[in-house]
Amino acid sequence: MTAYYCTHMSTSDPASFRVDNAESLGRAVRYFREQEGLTQAQLAARLRIRRPTLVDIEAGRMTAQTRRLIEIFKVLGARITIQKADW
Repeated sequence: MTAYYCTHMSTSDPASFRVDNAESLGRAVRYFREQEGLTQAQLAARLRIRRPTLVDIEAGRMTAQTRRLIEIFKVLGARITIQKADW
């Protein structure tokens, strides 16, 4: 059975996410979008994507791109960790 993590990685860094699937990626995107005070429409416009695409990502729906990204790291034996950048 594969473990899926959809929560923050640690209590010391509440803005750190372990991404193992589309759901955990979507939760991270939503968290950071909300922290920046952006609506889905605003973020989609900045990214030059359609809002429904962003909705799918935040909802944890597997897209071709998210599937590829997650599978790349699984094959490499690596894990994606997302945290607030200091840049």
